[in-house]
Amino acid sequence: MSLFRKIFGKKNDDSPNPIKSEERSKYMPEIKLPIDERFTINFKANGGKFLYSENIDEVYQNLNLILQENNWSDKNVLIIDDRLKDHFKNFELNSTKKISESDYFLSTCEYLIANDGSLLISSNQIAEKKLKELPDNFIIYATTSQFVETISEGLKGIKDKNRNKIPTNITTIKHFKNTPEDKDFLTYGSSSKNLYLLLLEDL
Repeated sequence: MSLFRKIFGKKNDDSPNPIKSEERSKYMPEIKLPIDERFTINFKANGGKFLYSENIDEVYQNLNLILQENNWSDKNVLIIDDRLKDHFKNFELNSTKKISESDYFLSTCEYLIANDGSLLISSNQIAEKKLKELPDNFIIYATTSQFVETISEGLKGIKDKNRNKIPTNITTIKHFKNTPEDKDFLTYGSSSKNLYLLLLEDL
């Protein structure tokens, strides 16, 4: 992924001087940023926090940092997707199915939406729960292959992956700080979440 390789990869000081934006004609088409950069800019503008990992060991390290930073190591975590228990079994997480007993929510998502920095989720992740019912603190585990341009593209992807049984309760998580909520049908009734994104490079 271009953005993350720029940040974490080797720096090359021998590259030619880039053309400054003011040198471009106003009649030239606008430069379109790569999908990962657009998602990152919009996601951070929404108040989200992400930790990029090049391999699964770095994912584990970053999860440990999140737990330590928030003193969640001994707290109860809501895990609806049982596959995550096996994925993070080395952490010996105090998992629960009861929202009232949980301090944070660990989950996956369906897609990462570049054009508004939101996360598309469904009943595969949150069953039939409403976002406002879930804990205020989210840790979402996702991969770079889950980037899509728009919500429509994400919805199409969900349908294509689940032809036998399309999941229900499809919605987006977009607000990761206290900001006015969008009033479209996918975000209506949603609530702001303190959200960490564990992003694994898999392309």
